Amino acid sequence: MLLENEIYRSELDRINHAKNDWNKIDNHSFLIIGATGMIGSYMIDVLMRRNEKLNANIHVFAMGRSLERLKSRFSMYLNSNFFHMIEADVTQPISLDDKVDYIFHGASNTHPRVYATDPIGTIMTNLMGTQQVLDFAVNTNPKRIAFLSTVEIYGENRGDVEKFTEDYCGYIDCNTLRAGYPEGKRASESLCQAYIAKHDLDIVIPRICRTFGPTMLLNDSKASSQFILNAVKNEDIVLKSEGNQYFSYAYVGDIVYSLLFLLVNGENGEAYNIGVPEFDLHLKDLAQKLASINQKKVIFDLPDEEERKGFSKASRAILATEKISSLGWKPIFELDEALKNTIELIRNERV
Repeated sequence: MLLENEIYRSELDRINHAKNDWNKIDNHSFLIIGATGMIGSYMIDVLMRRNEKLNANIHVFAMGRSLERLKSRFSMYLNSNFFHMIEADVTQPISLDDKVDYIFHGASNTHPRVYATDPIGTIMTNLMGTQQVLDFAVNTNPKRIAFLSTVEIYGENRGDVEKFTEDYCGYIDCNTLRAGYPEGKRASESLCQAYIAKHDLDIVIPRICRTFGPTMLLNDSKASSQFILNAVKNEDIVLKSEGNQYFSYAYVGDIVYSLLFLLVNGENGEAYNIGVPEFDLHLKDLAQKLASINQKKVIFDLPDEEERKGFSKASRAILATEKISSLGWKPIFELDEALKNTIELIRNERV
């Protein structure tokens, strides 16, 4: 179990002692939607660890589609008075009698094979799900909502910038199956702005880069996730292209830290790129770093047609992170450490 691993516990502690106005987090309640996902589950562990070590008195409401999956992932919290499970589909009205201070909306299909096999669900989970979350917020008046958006809303780099700033708009061919995910996120961001204007909600929009970490789902078909699973199994790293794609990456621990930081330091209605400059990598270099951890090599294997349908067409997607940096946020994990910890922690979970 992850929480029994000293490496993982030390990561949680590092986040809980990082720079932030923790007074605005302690003694508050959180609704985490998408609780069993990579980011949601790590965030819940951070908050519950905070309760354990720092008596933070944080109530966590973990919402997911499967009660069994919630119970399995969070079995260690089932007897805690601070942990509450909600089995619900985010595309349906949210029923919760308790008052929550903060809402994290992170429910979404996030890997390529699902974009191709469940294209309607990919769009509607974003669009209808976001509407249900915002309607719930209108009725319950939380302090703030964080809508988890993505680097993918920028589309393809038109070749006119080195990095995407928050006001950049690239190209998305909307007449394709693959457009469902970024277009769903774009429309959801617009919906957030509409609810701010109409209902005076307080919403912050982190745009998250490609993320990896020990809480990733083992069926994740993103290239970086497949590389990590290759490394976990002590295999050669399989690259399904020439690997010239140049992307921003981040460790899930830094993503969660940035979300908690923006929750209390971000401005209402603003979007913030979340990335770590040290983690800006060509895909082949990421593959090589992972291969070298186990003294393995990188091999090339072209994808099948269905898998290719789900792949991003973007070849360069680097996020400018000056906006969140100007608030005082700095990442706390280094690249080599993050990759090694991810492999070791997942490997231990699989035993």
